[in-house]
This record gives sequence, structure tokens and C-alpha cells, in this order.
Amino acid sequence: MSFFKNRTVIGVICIILSLVICFAVTPLFNKSMSQKVEIVRVVKDIHMGDEITKDMVRTVEVGGYNLPEGVVKDTSTVIGRFASADMVPGDYIISSKIADAPAAENAYLYNLNGEKQAISVTVKAFANGLSGKLMSGDIVSVIAPDYKKQGVTVIPAELQYVEVIAVTANSGYDANTGEQAEDEERELPGTVTLLVSPEQSRVLAELEADGKLHLSLVYRGTKENAGKFIEAQDELLEELYAPEEEDTENEEEGTDGEENVVEANAEDGGSVQEDTESAEKETEKAGDTENTEGDGETPAGEDGEE
Repeated sequence: MSFFKNRTVIGVICIILSLVICFAVTPLFNKSMSQKVEIVRVVKDIHMGDEITKDMVRTVEVGGYNLPEGVVKDTSTVIGRFASADMVPGDYIISSKIADAPAAENAYLYNLNGEKQAISVTVKAFANGLSGKLMSGDIVSVIAPDYKKQGVTVIPAELQYVEVIAVTANSGYDANTGEQAEDEERELPGTVTLLVSPEQSRVLAELEADGKLHLSLVYRGTKENAGKFIEAQDELLEELYAPEEEDTENEEEGTDGEENVVEANAEDGGSVQEDTESAEKETEKAGDTENTEGDGETPAGEDGEE
């Protein structure tokens, strides 16, 4: 204990510790602070669900100290993938902000194959859209009050069974995707996006222009059973629009037949006209012959009288 009570010894120990800190610990700390690493930084606004392209990001060199865990350091890791959160220029890209598939609220837009289309209709009143209870995957019927100004309320044959693929609030975000937390305040729907054929989209556009439509829930359940409703609707559409093509073909055939009859009549008329002209010429020749014979008999009669 007397050894540590000696002020000289204590002073020497303090000097040694200070030298170790100055010439060993501090340089190591500064080296770690100044160490540079390359990371991927955002250079354009990227919204949730967007596919990340080469012009949206670039590689920059920054200090490696205190970087967020999971920061992306190679552009090949992010290009072609989808943003799972909004990002602005200057943000680091963290692995938790990117995904291999688009966000749930935009996924349906990437499933369109050209056969069907996505179209949105406005929910004019709270009750028109099932009081905000509609969800993606529901099968609904579209009810048209005063359909085509006829004074009757009907469900158009084209819109008996239609699939809901999104319910969007006025803020632009999907309201009912089935993933909303219970403690979050639910936004009221402003539009409903439906998966329809081109024929159905035209009818919906007319109803949207009139500003009168209601949505009634037909089925909510498994995807397999929902597909049966859509198959039934597709079969009905084929029946509704197939006769028009057949009628068009029949009209074309009828037109061709009429043209053939007209041509035949024209040919027959020409033949009759030719026959008539030939008969007239023969009649004229016969008349000339009779006149000639009459002229020849007259002198003989005169001679007899004399």
C-alpha cells in the first residue's frame, strides 16, 4: 500500500496512461472514424411500391462510423426491387426498405395480363360502398339507379359479379387491405377499384358519368369460390356479346346476296332488252318484205285491167 502512496509512482503511472491514450487509443479511434465505405444513396424521390431503377440511386463514399445497420452498399442489390417505404434524395437505403415484390396495396396492378383491366369508381356516399366494409377480393354487384334514364333500378347483366381489388381513401392510400392494425384509425373509402373486362369497363364508365351506382356484397371468402362467380360472369358476357358478331356476319351475307340478286336481275334485264330489240328488228324486216311484195303485185293488176 505504501507503494501507491508514493506520489512519484502515481505520477509516473498517470503519465504512462496518458501516453498510451494519446499514441495508441486515440489513433485507433480516429482511424475508425475516418474509415471510408461505399453505400447506396437515393438521388430521386421514391414512393412506396415503386420499382427502383438505376437513375434513382448512386454509390457514394462516406465515413463508416455509426452507419445504420443493414445499409445497402451495392446498387445491384436494389435495382429491380421495390420500395417498401417512401424515400427522398439523400436517404440511405436500408435492407428493410426494399422488397422483392411490390407493396401489398400496389401488387394487384402488377398482376394485369391484358385480358382484364382495373377501373375505379367513386363512392359518392358512405352507404354506396357498403359503409366502408369492402375489402380486396370481395365479389360485388353493381346496382344502377335510373339505368340509362329509364326510371328503373337494375343490376346490369355485365356487372352481376365483379371482383374488388382495392378500396382507396381520399388520401390516395388503400383503406382496407386487410393488413391495418387495430389501433390505427381507419380512413373512409373514396373510390373502389374493380377488375373488369373491356365491356364491363364501358358500362362502369357510363354509370360513373351519371354519378349513380351502389355496390352490394355478394361473396367474401376463399379465392377458389370467388373465382366461380367470375367464371359465371365471363360466360354471361360471352353470351351477351357473341350474337352481335353473328348478326354482323349475317348482315354481310345478306348484303352480298342482295348484290348478287341485283347483278342477276341486271343481267336478265339486259338479255330481255336484247331479245326485245331483236324481235323489233325482225318485225321491221317482215314489214319491209310485205311492202315489197305489195309493190310487186300492183303493176300486174293494172296491166290486167287494161
